[in-house]
Amino acid sequence: MNLPTTPFDFQRCLEACAMGERSALQALYDQEGARLLGVARRIARDDAMAEDIVHDAFIRIWTRAATFDPARGSARGWIYSLTRHLALNFIRDTRRETVLDDVAIDAMAAMAPEHNDMALLADSAKVHRCLDQLEPAPRTCILHAYVDGCSHAEIAHLLGSPLGTVKAWIRRSLKALRECME
Repeated sequence: MNLPTTPFDFQRCLEACAMGERSALQALYDQEGARLLGVARRIARDDAMAEDIVHDAFIRIWTRAATFDPARGSARGWIYSLTRHLALNFIRDTRRETVLDDVAIDAMAAMAPEHNDMALLADSAKVHRCLDQLEPAPRTCILHAYVDGCSHAEIAHLLGSPLGTVKAWIRRSLKALRECME
């Protein structure tokens, strides 16, 4: 005999997490933890890294549950998107890391052109001057992307702007910055 089962209410769990109900986070973990681990494993291709990603994802779910907007998508989709973006960012960030030994550092220092403090200050002032020429929203996008390391989707979420708009602002701003720096 098949008894009707009540579907899991992801949105209600996120609302409860936003109100500080730990049991809601546990329910989300029990419901989706294994599947989210599978998503993280497919992206990271490393079990330990995937576990770290899922751990971080649940911390973010807990701390950012109040930012979930049902008008922008489903609660379950939000949870998976958050986990996927964390995994992709984790992979991107670990690819940037390069471990150098003392010999390599000394070799790089020997090859690097000498910079005096005045030249560095002049370059820094030029960057700030060029950034100041950008409109506020595009400048914020550039800073979130290149200083904070946010993805385009994260910036769109932070600013409450469409993803396509954020991408266009960044593309046009980078072009303007290149021209200004020449």
